[in-house]
Amino acid sequence: MTQPPILVLDLDGTLVDTAPDLMAALNVCLTQEGLRNMSLEESIAMIGAGARALLERGLAATGAQRTKAETDALFEVFLDHYTAHIADMSRPYPGVVDAIDHFASRGWKIAVCTNKLEGLSRSLLRALAIEGRFAAVGGGDTFPVRKPDPRHLRETIALAGGDPARAVMVGDSETDIATGKNAGIPVVAVDFGYTTVHVREYGPERIISHFRDLPDAVASLPGFAGL
Repeated sequence: MTQPPILVLDLDGTLVDTAPDLMAALNVCLTQEGLRNMSLEESIAMIGAGARALLERGLAATGAQRTKAETDALFEVFLDHYTAHIADMSRPYPGVVDAIDHFASRGWKIAVCTNKLEGLSRSLLRALAIEGRFAAVGGGDTFPVRKPDPRHLRETIALAGGDPARAVMVGDSETDIATGKNAGIPVVAVDFGYTTVHVREYGPERIISHFRDLPDAVASLPGFAGL
């Protein structure tokens, strides 16, 4: 049986605006340590490599030094708070659900490939009532590798049952674009996500500013017209 085409989306900064809740969890940890809190702008610049990296970057930004054991304990505080408040302020970006439904109605598989832990990713998608739209969620701990390793994307595609030769990655960062390039899969980049450098600098195949433009952007890719 022929495998269907597949749309693979990054989560934080692409599918869902999660920065406010991630910032809140980070600041709970920093407050506990008597350290200054991060602004939303500062927090956005730290997102993309997973929750542990966010915490470590937040600590580093304050000039604080903590042992591995101390950071491990703080990470548990972060996870406890974030899990309990994972969708207090996080929301899907405008038009993203309609775009997903557009592709699904045409027989595409839809998947998530994120460096966020799989359990947290699923909890977030479930809280937002959209988990059922995805054939697979490839989280930061789902496989032995994570983005920008191309195997993270390829394994997510395989898990979803999609056709790797008819796959499109959608992301917001250098990491997402590098992952697609490393895997030989075209990338449509959103220009409203979590990057301090405009995504055009990383050379994605297409750039969109709203998810309503995603179908046309994908259709304009070589080999994707009519899909």
